[in-house]
Amino acid sequence: MKIVIAGAGAIGLHLAELLSKENQDITLIDINENVLDQATKNLDVLTVHGDVSSIQVLKQINLKKTNLFIAVTTHEQANLLSAMLAKKLGADNTIARISNAEHLEEEHKELINQLGVDVLISPQKLAALEIERLLQRASFTDLFEFEDGKISVVGFTLDSTCPLINQSIAEIGNQTSGFHFRGIAILRKHRTIIPNGNTILRKGDHLYVATQNESIESVMQFAGKQLQPIRHVMIVGGTPLALRTAQQIEKQYDVTIVVQDEDVAKEFVEILENCLVIHSNTDDIDTLKTEGLEQMDAFIALTDNSETNIISSLMAEELGVYKTVALVENVNYIHISQNIGIDTIINKKLIAANNIFRFVRKGRVEAIASLHGVNAEIIEFVVHKKNRLLQHPIRKLGLPKTSIIAGIIRGENNIVPNGDFTFELGDKVIILAMPEAIHKVEEIFK
Repeated sequence: MKIVIAGAGAIGLHLAELLSKENQDITLIDINENVLDQATKNLDVLTVHGDVSSIQVLKQINLKKTNLFIAVTTHEQANLLSAMLAKKLGADNTIARISNAEHLEEEHKELINQLGVDVLISPQKLAALEIERLLQRASFTDLFEFEDGKISVVGFTLDSTCPLINQSIAEIGNQTSGFHFRGIAILRKHRTIIPNGNTILRKGDHLYVATQNESIESVMQFAGKQLQPIRHVMIVGGTPLALRTAQQIEKQYDVTIVVQDEDVAKEFVEILENCLVIHSNTDDIDTLKTEGLEQMDAFIALTDNSETNIISSLMAEELGVYKTVALVENVNYIHISQNIGIDTIINKKLIAANNIFRFVRKGRVEAIASLHGVNAEIIEFVVHKKNRLLQHPIRKLGLPKTSIIAGIIRGENNIVPNGDFTFELGDKVIILAMPEAIHKVEEIFK
């Protein structure tokens, strides 16, 4: 697939790195020549120096043979304009990163589509929605819903009180009745494990389980996780994500938002309708305690400094705050922060990449999710045409050992298949696959 990425910032470089590893034909455009030089040294990509919204620059690329044009600079207007121009110059599909919530409203989407932008991506909105879901299911560190929760993938850490420790996956399966509970991945320190029936769970493991939405409370109880409702939430940070998150949750929770910059705090006061906005130091734990941190049920660190977010979240946990969420934009910190006990991590680059990657994958893909720290993807495929998928049971399809079917959605039903299960047209199949298995899985479902 020929893919053009306009913008070599954090998201653009992250996408270029992921896609170049998959032998995609990648062209990267940016006005910063030094960034492009670094990309050329480290990645297998073609670079073009110039303004992404310049017609002259775009004409240097053969956009008539471009399958996907992705505009992800930090400037919304440049992204929209470059995507529109790319479409007119022959690109098959275009994606633009935006920040203005107005453009995401249904009444405006058709107009933007007519102008040549096929898909709009807002990393801030996507991250805010993920934080909202995590607050609703606060006992889990990760929560991904497929088909409105018909099947969900949840993650939690096996601490010293977890009754699942030292049991095998098969033993655990024999104890569940009346609800769907399927272990699909284990993060053990830095290693990703696709479990089988003989896999033994260990203290400190991070377990990912597929279940039904209506079974989530049963899963929590089974795993020894207490259900504690969230009422009082503190957000720290004067970033656009902090504002978007506060807007997303202010009608559901009692929200306090701490902002260090006085002008930003005044802006937040004007925009937010039901939040207490405090102008104060965001990286001093004593100051946060004075502002009521110890009375909070949840603490969300969304400053633009990953180290500050990690440290303040750890301090909040030490003070007994039930749920903590930290924005960690440095991907190298993700494993470290998980190992030292951060409850939940948010990374806008990974969230945006998940939403873009489904346009790259072969086959009809409905959704993609990446688990923080886990070297695997969860992909929702649709069985959309008559092929060998309908002719053979699962055990004869040749699915790689480093992949696992989390579940199948057939109409209103969700199914945990065995080896004799045969697919039907329209089935939605949720699969977790490690990198070496993805291409084989794609070929099976394309």
